[in-house]
Amino acid sequence: MKAALAGLVVVALAASAQAPAPAQSSAQDMRKSGSAFMGESTRAMQRDDTQNPAMLWVANGEAAWHTGAKKSCTACHGDATKSMRGVAARFPAFDKSAGKVITLGQRIEQCRVGKQGMPPSKPEADELLALQSYIALQSRGMPVAPPRDAPTSAAAERGRALFAQRIGQLNLSCAQCHDANWGRKLAGATIPQGHANAYPIYRLEWQGMGSLQRRLRNCMTGVRAAVPPPDAQDLIDLEAWLALRAEGMTMESPGVRP
Repeated sequence: MKAALAGLVVVALAASAQAPAPAQSSAQDMRKSGSAFMGESTRAMQRDDTQNPAMLWVANGEAAWHTGAKKSCTACHGDATKSMRGVAARFPAFDKSAGKVITLGQRIEQCRVGKQGMPPSKPEADELLALQSYIALQSRGMPVAPPRDAPTSAAAERGRALFAQRIGQLNLSCAQCHDANWGRKLAGATIPQGHANAYPIYRLEWQGMGSLQRRLRNCMTGVRAAVPPPDAQDLIDLEAWLALRAEGMTMESPGVRP
C-alpha cells in the first residue's frame, strides 16, 4: 500500500502544479472508456453476457422488477426493455418531487420505499444494485445524455470544481490522475481517464458489484481524504460532472473492471 501511495505521489508531481480543467472540446475525440485500458480477457468478460458476472445482478434485478410489497415496478412502468430504454444514460437528473438533483439509485429508492412499501435499502445493498444493473442494461449501447436543465448544470459545475480540487493528505485531485496522467502506470495498473459510462460495475478486486459512489469513495480513501457518506451532495455533484464529461460516450453498463 505504501509503495502504491508513493507511486501516486510521483505521478502527481509529474503533472503541472495546477491540474488542467477537464476538456470538452478538442480533447473530446481522445476520450476512452475504462474498458480500453483493460486486458483482453477482462474486455471479453464484459462483452460476453454469459461470462459477465454482473449479469447475475441483472437477473436478480429483472426478478425484482416484477415484485414489490404493494405493487411491482411493472405495475407502473410496464416492460423495462421499453420504458427504461435510455433512462440510466440521463442520470443524475433533477427530480421535482425531491426538489434537487438525484442519482439513479436514489430514484429507484424513491419508488421502492414510497410506491412499493419496501424498507429502505442500505448503501450498496444487493437489491438496489440489482435494480440499477437491470435498468442500466436497457441503456447499453446508447450515448451518455446528461440533462442540461439549470439545476443539473449547476450540480455539474460544482462537480467540475470538486474534480479539480486537491484533497487529502496526499493533496491530489481527480484531474491530476485522470486528465493529466491517464495511460501511465500506478502500482502496476494503467490509469484510466475516469469516465463513468459503465456503472454499476462488477469489479474483480471487489468480487462484487458496486456503484459509482463506491468507486469515488474508494479514491478518496486512497488519497487519505475525508470520505463523505453515501449520497452526500459532493458525490452527487461529482456524478453530475462525470456524466457531462462523458457526454456522447457509449454506455457499457453493467461493466466489468479489474
